[in-house]
Amino acid sequence: MNPTYDEIVKIRQSYGNMIRKTPLLYTDTFSKMSGSKVYLKAEFQQRTGSFKLRGAYAKIKALTKEEKKNGVIAASAGNHAQGVAFASKLEKIPCTIVMPVTASPAKVAATRGYGAKVILEGINYDESWAKAQEISKKTGAKIIHAFDDSKIIEANGAIGLEILEDLPDVDEIYVPIGGGGLAAGVLLAVKAKNPKVKVIGVESKAFPAMKNSIKVGRLQAVKGERTIADGISVKMPGKLTFKIINELIDDIVLVDDTQIVKTMFLLMERAKMVVEPAGAVTLAYLLNAKPAPGKKVVPILGGGNVDMYLLGQIVAKGLTAMSRLVKIFILLKDKPGALKEVVDEIASLSVNIVEVVHDRLSSNIDAGTAGVTLSLEMEGKEHAQKLVSHLKSRNIQFKILT
Repeated sequence: MNPTYDEIVKIRQSYGNMIRKTPLLYTDTFSKMSGSKVYLKAEFQQRTGSFKLRGAYAKIKALTKEEKKNGVIAASAGNHAQGVAFASKLEKIPCTIVMPVTASPAKVAATRGYGAKVILEGINYDESWAKAQEISKKTGAKIIHAFDDSKIIEANGAIGLEILEDLPDVDEIYVPIGGGGLAAGVLLAVKAKNPKVKVIGVESKAFPAMKNSIKVGRLQAVKGERTIADGISVKMPGKLTFKIINELIDDIVLVDDTQIVKTMFLLMERAKMVVEPAGAVTLAYLLNAKPAPGKKVVPILGGGNVDMYLLGQIVAKGLTAMSRLVKIFILLKDKPGALKEVVDEIASLSVNIVEVVHDRLSSNIDAGTAGVTLSLEMEGKEHAQKLVSHLKSRNIQFKILT
């Protein structure tokens, strides 16, 4: 059965207290950076840390006693897994989740924490999905699809209704696309209420499956490349989601990992928000492309479940990408005071040295010299360029490593 606007309204009314209406937050910082009036739809503040709970709860709640008898099974890189596990716990039914071996350890632990049995199989969602189907046939467990299901799509549509309630004169909504369940639901809700509102999908450049499919007018699989946005790394969209998105979407755009990293860093530093890579793609596009000057725009931030080790990398890479952390290598004469002379020159520009690695023994270091690697905290690109010019003017031989 195809999803409908009326069912979106019904499902939203049936949520009760289990599903939160997430806030819509105006941000002056990102408005200035993008040239638009930016309102963040904070789905990362949903229970389990992602919009995925909406669909999982609606689908499982609607199952009959007979369908619940053998429990449920799902395939997911993490957020759908946690949503299904949590919803199953509420309904007191057994739950098995098949996750890619590359899934975030934090998401695996959280899924197990909700009481689910976790099976690690495959290197991406599609391979995990094949395993889930195999297990379902053997056990009779009911499959809870991550995106290509009417109930899932309709439940996600409530996000579109919430946006229109909180910001009736919104001009454009930006929504992450993996398999397409979120975009399809938002499109059905928004276009039914106000067809003039533009809805733009955002995919990772590494997995442009929906964009490619729409371009040729039929489902297309992509090989897929490495990306930190695992939550939207889907090789092929769903049949149902493709049909809806192909008919209603205004545009689909792409972002790369560098843009995502920078945006995650900015969200943490400037907005005090921890948003996962797949959830940050919408704002990443707005900040990079600046596509809607002066317009009221809503990027949906879909999830906030970030592995802590990845978070540490994001901070370091974000600082580097913004020229806030610069690493240089200097070859010095191995004599007293040589390092102090260089440090004094650097300090004269109010540059903070956060790490010093002094090396005399490596094979690439000639006898009588010492290699020094300095990690420097900068104000930004202009400050970094000033340092480079200053070191050159003092005839200090150096190499920029990052």
